This record gives sequence, structure tokens and C-alpha cells, in this order.
Amino acid sequence: MDLLTVNDQPRSYPPSYYAQMATPLPPFDTARGALSCDVCVVGAGFTGLSAALHLAERGFDVIVLEAQRVGFGASGRNGGQVGMGQRLDQDALEGMVGKDAARALWDLSLESVALTRELAEKHAPEAGFAPGIIHAAHKPRYVPEAHAYAEKLARDYGYDQIQPLNRDELRSMVGSPAYHGGDIDHGAGHLDPLRYGLGLARAAQAAGVRIFEGSRVNSLTKADPARVETEAAQITARYVALACNGYLGRLDPGVASRVMPINNFITATRPLSPDERTAVIRGNHAVADTKFVVNYFRFSPDNRLLFGGTESYGYRFPANIKAKVRRPLEQIFPQLKGVELTHAWGGTLGISMNRMPHFARLAGNVLSASGYSGHGVAMATLGGKLMAEAISGQAERFDLMANVPTPAFPGGASLRWPLLVTAMLWFSLRDKF
Repeated sequence: MDLLTVNDQPRSYPPSYYAQMATPLPPFDTARGALSCDVCVVGAGFTGLSAALHLAERGFDVIVLEAQRVGFGASGRNGGQVGMGQRLDQDALEGMVGKDAARALWDLSLESVALTRELAEKHAPEAGFAPGIIHAAHKPRYVPEAHAYAEKLARDYGYDQIQPLNRDELRSMVGSPAYHGGDIDHGAGHLDPLRYGLGLARAAQAAGVRIFEGSRVNSLTKADPARVETEAAQITARYVALACNGYLGRLDPGVASRVMPINNFITATRPLSPDERTAVIRGNHAVADTKFVVNYFRFSPDNRLLFGGTESYGYRFPANIKAKVRRPLEQIFPQLKGVELTHAWGGTLGISMNRMPHFARLAGNVLSASGYSGHGVAMATLGGKLMAEAISGQAERFDLMANVPTPAFPGGASLRWPLLVTAMLWFSLRDKF
């Protein structure tokens, strides 16, 4: 079954709140005939567009191939949270790669947020970057852990932007009986992801990047030059940058064995009144909780609650996404029971076994970055920049990410689905009990 078409129409954005509010770019042509370039980027999400923009600014001739439309995939559908840190916390990273490398990875995360904010303000001010992410603990024992971690980041990493919150402080900011405390990270933030992606595409095009839509890559030949083929075009390139994330398919079996697609879902309520809004989130902050299957939410500029949660591990989205997401929404906010839901959509993201991004040099001139595991707005933006650096001959920072181990799923690409479903069901039960 084809993830690019099983849930979506060709060259059409899903019926999301983001798609309704954004001003789409005029469609880009389909790639046709024999083409050549310095770098062929496969995928026009945050990674691919950031790579293309940074490469063009360095003087490279760049082609971007997108099977659907720019920002079509997870980049244009996610919760918009621009989180600090890597997907794993620093304690886990110190144990995995050592303190020096963990510090370097932390520094990259700081840069990823700063870069995303800079690019959004320069190329997509309509994306509305706003500071602040609240982390809400759904079990009492997680509160002291969150406060201790904030102390560690301040002590060991010099990061003093996290404010611990006790139960009453958290509930004064998030009007839910489900949470027992947590913290707010003032250095993180949130934005409209599709508007941000469209802004990156405009900037890349203005820098001279040739973007093609409706141009699905069917084969990749790793040679010098590399050869990339779509149904209607043959591209020769000195370098190839794979930025496919959950939509890679079998284009590269090695990456496919380490990055697996899963689906996540978001709904939007009707616009809430000022009193209703204040009773849900006080202030313009995003929120994410501590469940393994995370609930995440924030307000839109027109006062709709954008609430994300629940996952599925088959190819098809559920028939009734609103009903699927309504359940956790009403559990978190019982005061919104029965509220009108105006939009509901799903998206496919890429996860890795250990939830760290998978960066890899697949050949001397073929690079890949994917598997952001739900933490990709900032890290995917930086990932594109790191690919551009590596192609330009400055590979140290790309190699730092590539040296983080991302093990293959048991059974590889063929058996990863049933094994992951079993694991996810176990974790969802852990969340409940």
C-alpha cells in the first residue's frame, strides 16, 4: 500500500486547519526529461527545503523533487511545537554517547530552535512564532523528575530558561484536572508549520532552487554522478540528499529498516470565547504532556484549540479522526465535552527505535536525514543545514548526528510493523495504568 496516496489526493493538501488558513503557492511543474544539477534533494519538507535553501546560498545548483506538494507531509501537518533539546533527554544521551558528545548534541538543539525562529521571522512571519512550551506531568511522580531535570540543565548546560511548576502553578496555566505539575520552557516555542514550510519554499525558489512537484522518485542509483529517476524525468547529480522521513518507502532499504512511518492525528475546535480560552490555556503557550503517546495542544490565532493525540500503526487513517481525537481531548478538558470540532486530519511521521534522528551517509555523495520521531520542526530545519554543510565539505556536525546509534527495527523493514504495534500497545497500557 502506498503511503503517499492511501490517505490523500494527488498534489492536494489534506483538509487541515493549516491548509485552510494558508495561502498556497502556485503549483510547481512536474520534472520532465533529462536534467542535471549539483545536488538533487528528494522531499520538500523542512529538511529538504532547508537543505536546498542553505545549498543555494552557498552557490550550488539545486533541484528539489516532491512527490506531492511542498510541505505536504509531516512538515505541514504537525503540532507546530519548536522544542528544545534532542528527542532523548541529556541523561540518556550522556549514557549513550558520553558527556562531550551529549553537550555537542545539546548545542545543536539550541541552534535548531534559533535557526527555526530566524528563518520563520525572515521568510514566514505569517507563521507567527510564539515563545513557550509547557510540559505537563500526567503522574505525580513525574513532577520531581521534571524539576530535577530543569536543575540539571541549568547546572550542567547553562540553560536557565525552564521554570519548574508545582501542581497549582501548572493548573493556573493549563485548566485540566489531568496534570500534577511540570515546567515551562521559555526558550522553546510554536508556530504554524505549513505557513513556515511555504515560506521556506518561497525563499528557496528565490535563491534559485528548481522545485518540482508531482515528481515521485522511483529509483536512486548511487554512482558518481548519482542518478535519480521519476516517472517522467532522469536527473544526474553530483550529490543526492534524501529528506523523505516517513514517506521514504523502499527507496533505500538501509534507512527503511531504521525509520518507520506511523500516523498521528490532530483536530481543531470551533473558535472559543475569551473565557473559554482562558479556562483551557492561560497565555499563548503550547503544551505537551508526559504520556508515551503524547497529547499536545495550543491555540490558533483565531482561538481554536488545536489538539493532537493518539496514533495508528497501519497504513490507513481511521474513518472518523474527529471521534478518535475527541476522546483524549475530553479526558484532558472535560469542560469541552461536546465542543464542535471543525477540522480533523492525520499525518505520517518517521520514528526510530531509540527516537533519535537517523543521519547517514549512504554513499560518498548520497546523504539522508530522517526519523525525527515527533521532534522535527527544529531538528529537521537544522538537519537540512547540516546536510548542506556536509555537501560543502564541512561534515563534522553532520557526522556528529550520524554517529548517534540508530538501531534497525527487529525484522527490518519487513517485520517492523507487527512488532512495533505490540510495543506501542504495551506503552499505551502503561500510560493508562
